[in-house]
Amino acid sequence: MDIDLTPQLSKKVYGDNGGSYYSWSPSELPMLREGNIGAAKLALEKNGFATPRYSDSSKVAYVLQGSGVAGIVQPESEEKVLAIKTGDALALPFGVVTWWFNKEDTELVILFLGDTSKAHKAGEFTDFFLTGPNGIFTGFSTEFVGRAWDLDDNNVKTLVGKQPGKGIVKLDGTITLPAPKDGDRKGMVLNCLEAPLDVDIKNGGRVVVLNTKNLPLVGEVGLGADLVRLDGNAMCSPGFSCDSAFQVTYVVRGSGRVQVVGVDGKRVLETTLKAGNLFIVPRFFVVSKICDPEGMDWFSIITTPNPIFTHMAGSSSVWKALSSTVLQAAFNVDAETEKLFRSKRTSDAIFFPPPN
Repeated sequence: MDIDLTPQLSKKVYGDNGGSYYSWSPSELPMLREGNIGAAKLALEKNGFATPRYSDSSKVAYVLQGSGVAGIVQPESEEKVLAIKTGDALALPFGVVTWWFNKEDTELVILFLGDTSKAHKAGEFTDFFLTGPNGIFTGFSTEFVGRAWDLDDNNVKTLVGKQPGKGIVKLDGTITLPAPKDGDRKGMVLNCLEAPLDVDIKNGGRVVVLNTKNLPLVGEVGLGADLVRLDGNAMCSPGFSCDSAFQVTYVVRGSGRVQVVGVDGKRVLETTLKAGNLFIVPRFFVVSKICDPEGMDWFSIITTPNPIFTHMAGSSSVWKALSSTVLQAAFNVDAETEKLFRSKRTSDAIFFPPPN
């Protein structure tokens, strides 16, 4: 498989003084198209308002920075208004209308990763805006809008033409948006920084996994996700997704080295990862990371709601399951070498602290 896996930064698509929308392009990150995956970021300044829209893709949203308010309307349901903050993950199935608002001084930044297999363009999200000069009303004639909503021509022209902003605007304080409602977060949001840990290795790292048990909506989205926080100089064990899933990783904080090995034992990627990088591991390829002294955090989606991984080191690795004589024959080594190999990693871990 000869394809460019080089990590990439996002590029600005649109925005003004209320904030900006960024995305990753399949032309620069070909694995987006190959894996039918989309990736984008929304950054809102103080009083920035991302106007209501829906998308041609199901997504997982992760709050990278700041706090704010999200409005979510599922098909034939009432609007839910949620307080959101750093570490929150939300599953956004098809047909969901969302809006986002930041009333704080700190920039609100939200990452979107999702499935584009049913999208208009493979590897890209297409948003459909409800209002503004690129909103759906602008495409219908005055007659159609007037008859659908029982409005006269003047009111139609005001309704359709009053909002000049495309997608993101800055509110001036004359409008008070709905306040978050008690209970609306339940079943809609999981905070990955506060949730029970699925993996916790001293001096190694910690993992919170999003799946159908702790955030049932990921089943509708068809994606799983996790937040991994690796301690300084620690290593993430070589492993692969054994259920034919792509793994899409965004580096939230820190830096480190990554290697990916593919078909015929060929190393297809060796590079340094930095905050803001996005990279994708193809199906069945083996990936491992070693972080720098400051540690490294990353948020990933996996293209199945309940992912299964096989790790190549530790007590639960495939090597521990294979018979000793099978390993001797496979490696063409003597029993002493095989025993040394098998005995070196006895902990049931996927993260390894730095050597003493």
